[in-house]
Amino acid sequence: MNASERACILRAEIDEHNYRYYVLDAPLISDAEYDRLFRELQALEADHPELVRSDSPTQRVGAAPLTGFAAVLHVTPMLSLNNAFADDEVMAFDRRVREGLAVDDEVSYVAEPKFDGLAVSLSYEQGSLTRGATRGDGSRGEDVTANLRTLHSIPLHLRGSGWPELLEVRGEVLMWHSDFVRMNARQREKGDKEFVNPRNAAAGSLRQLDPRITAARPLRFFAYGIAVAAGAALPATHSALLERLAEWGFPVAPERRRVSGPAGLLAYYADMGARRVALPYDIDGVVYKVDDLAAQERLGFVSRAPRFALAHKFPAEEAITTLLDISIQVGRTGALTPVARLMPVFVGGVTVTNATLHNEDEIRRKDVRIGDTVVVRRAGDVIPELARVLPERRPASATAFVMPTTCPVCGSLAVRNDDEAVARCTGGLYCPAQRKQALLHFASRRAMDIEGLGDRLVEQLIEAAIVRTPADLYRLGLLALANLARMAEKSASNLLAAIEQSKQTTLARFIYALGMRNVGEATARDLARHFGSLDRLLAADQGQLLQVPDVGPVVAQCIRQFCSEPHNLEVIAQLRAAGVNWTAGEATAPVAGSVAGKLFVLTGTLPSLGRDAARQMIEAAGGKVSASVSKKTDFVVAGAEAGSKLEKAQSLGVPVIDEGQMLALLTPGRSVP
Repeated sequence: MNASERACILRAEIDEHNYRYYVLDAPLISDAEYDRLFRELQALEADHPELVRSDSPTQRVGAAPLTGFAAVLHVTPMLSLNNAFADDEVMAFDRRVREGLAVDDEVSYVAEPKFDGLAVSLSYEQGSLTRGATRGDGSRGEDVTANLRTLHSIPLHLRGSGWPELLEVRGEVLMWHSDFVRMNARQREKGDKEFVNPRNAAAGSLRQLDPRITAARPLRFFAYGIAVAAGAALPATHSALLERLAEWGFPVAPERRRVSGPAGLLAYYADMGARRVALPYDIDGVVYKVDDLAAQERLGFVSRAPRFALAHKFPAEEAITTLLDISIQVGRTGALTPVARLMPVFVGGVTVTNATLHNEDEIRRKDVRIGDTVVVRRAGDVIPELARVLPERRPASATAFVMPTTCPVCGSLAVRNDDEAVARCTGGLYCPAQRKQALLHFASRRAMDIEGLGDRLVEQLIEAAIVRTPADLYRLGLLALANLARMAEKSASNLLAAIEQSKQTTLARFIYALGMRNVGEATARDLARHFGSLDRLLAADQGQLLQVPDVGPVVAQCIRQFCSEPHNLEVIAQLRAAGVNWTAGEATAPVAGSVAGKLFVLTGTLPSLGRDAARQMIEAAGGKVSASVSKKTDFVVAGAEAGSKLEKAQSLGVPVIDEGQMLALLTPGRSVP
């Protein structure tokens, strides 16, 4: 037998023993025998470097350190799940599923433990692992392939047969309790810092720039789904899909169970809650998924979460501590949020020093006072909150909290409108806390349309203290821009040209760009048409604002608050002085025509018009465009692959037209049929 043949035999034997040890938890040989085989393969590959393969068991020890993690764009986003905390929320989930599928019978689900680890994706081509990435923000993660290759529970090459040419598996990296205890014991022996909990240890271990450090950490992996499969047929159910993953060599949760209806879901939740402490790893709840994959496809997604799945979280963990102070945090939209500053306390696996108090009403309802002994709650990754006060422990020195009337960041007036639970800073164009949001909105395509001024560049301009308000954009010079990281002279010139071009705009766009609360594009156009002049708008009182179509008391109040803030008026004056202008007397009267005031909804792909172009044509003719269908909708314009909006329009009897019919309606002189 030559070296190549012996190496193949050793690799196959070691892979089999790894599978039995890390996946099946049923080893066939002793550790000493395993080490003997492993050392023999290492020696063979050392003597014959040409025999080394990327999927060899010897390559799991870790490669050379990385300089950083490359970004990975997920082909299929790694979405979050909607959460449930009470039984009635689970019942409501099941009801929505049955309504969405139009069935009366009980739905079959797969119930699985919700691992408290780090979500990752694994890509395989022709059965071999080619890339591994973290979840990141769901759309973009980090390439941690070198680190994931060190996990023995992740197959470098798929077992069995029938796997797709291209396969992307989703799962969780975590650390077992026993491994975590042993690792922390080693940390203590070396005098190194101990890890707080298994989840943090797993996340920190996977994101090491040196894969050899990851290889030395006891990380494990569980697969729970497939995102991409090309070149092979898959089973019709999620439960069969998990079985197929197990056949291909992936560990899947042995606690998974196929159940029927809400009673089955709740029974599984109760069972896992009772068994939680005995599990070898941490879970923070359970996950329910509709078993039928075709039904999953029909149910689809809402926002950034699937309609066919739900995370049922276990009750939050709580701890008692002292409220030292209450401070105010100003959000990117100007919302003033009270934050509890706490005596440090360990709860939910982390040390908590701050907790949200939500708003002034919440403080009053819970009778929270500075100096109180309080109960802090934390559930999974949810921001800690102050759950309740223990009034029997209240010291005589405890003091009531008074909500500030001015923004603690910029000094602008802080106002709480009648329809809101939070107070907001009115200095939207000036306040540093709102600076990034204000600049991005101002430069957006439907506002001033400054091409090239994106998220990262705005952050650079703010960090370098080059731009503080939108008016500063029009003072930018080529040298200041070109000196920014990743900003070449050509890019800087293009941006300056875009800024210069944006000076010539419309009054409606400028009003929208200011970012007044509750003033969207449609309201901005209505304001421009009604007042015809920015000066008249800025001077308008509540009564005059209420004369504008579709402007009610709440919107009028928001406009007055914005226009009454001296900081905002100063920035507007600077913008006009910098040359931002529009045609005087723009659209002083509402547009007359056959579609004036008509409400349209666009759905599907139109043959020749983009969604924005169609919207602009409708609005130019005096119509309005909505995102949802209702009884008030006048027309639904349907293109190819129109979805639920078309179905709803048909059920409500709303007229459905195509692009050609829409264009005919928008032609002057033609009446609405």
